[in-house]
Amino acid sequence: MDDRLPVMKKQAPPRSRGSRRLLTVLVIFFIGLLLVLFFQSSLSKISQVEVTGQQLVDPAEILQKAEVKQGDHFFSVSSADIEKKVQTLPMVESAEVTKHFPGRITIRVQEHPKVAYQIGEGGQVEVLLADASILPVKVQGVPLDKPILTGWDPADPLKTRLCLAMAKLPPAYFADISEIKPAPTAAYPDKIRLYTRTGFEVQTTIGKLPEKIKYLQSYISNLQTDQIKGGIIKMLEADYYTAVDDTPESKAGQTPTEGDSAGKEEASEEEKKPQN
Repeated sequence: MDDRLPVMKKQAPPRSRGSRRLLTVLVIFFIGLLLVLFFQSSLSKISQVEVTGQQLVDPAEILQKAEVKQGDHFFSVSSADIEKKVQTLPMVESAEVTKHFPGRITIRVQEHPKVAYQIGEGGQVEVLLADASILPVKVQGVPLDKPILTGWDPADPLKTRLCLAMAKLPPAYFADISEIKPAPTAAYPDKIRLYTRTGFEVQTTIGKLPEKIKYLQSYISNLQTDQIKGGIIKMLEADYYTAVDDTPESKAGQTPTEGDSAGKEEASEEEKKPQN
């Protein structure tokens, strides 16, 4: 038998290092080109900025403070930076920024709790916060869902005490209260009058407000059950109801005065009344 030599396979010539480098350069070039095209396209830009959660702060004011607008680069905007800027607004307690690709940013705002409103010297509605700080309401059509403070001196420290007391109480306690006025007497320097939307005048003090206000709605409900639609509810040392006639003479005779001597007589009379 003839001895046959094995057939040797032809080996492919090894790739040169130059071709590998060229391939790497081409890949990097195309990736860079795609990135340039992406950042120049609308997909990399902010298409919508949404503000939610605000009631008293104008959304335009929030956007101005955030310094972010449509057309800005989506990836160059920092959520933390926007939150810090928005939280510098006096009415804003906290802000949370969420980015949604492609191009949408949501700014969720939590405002400081409001306790009351007042009407400023120029007739503008102003909101009072828990520390009695005052901010103008710039948004049109805001519902006045808190009591309105009237007759208060701007520098009255009792006004601050009232706001602090109201901030610690559930808002539901004041759902029926439309207005709160100061009514100091010699016996009760911090006496106030609260007017309800159901037609009652409530007399109490700032110091007694946290204790008395929680029973007010049930007190009024009992009176309404007896077909009583208005009058004076005194919640001081004792709680009792005083009817007020429709005649001006009767009203003048039954409405308490605010002088020092009248205040002393009123306090003396109230201390003798039994607790209901």
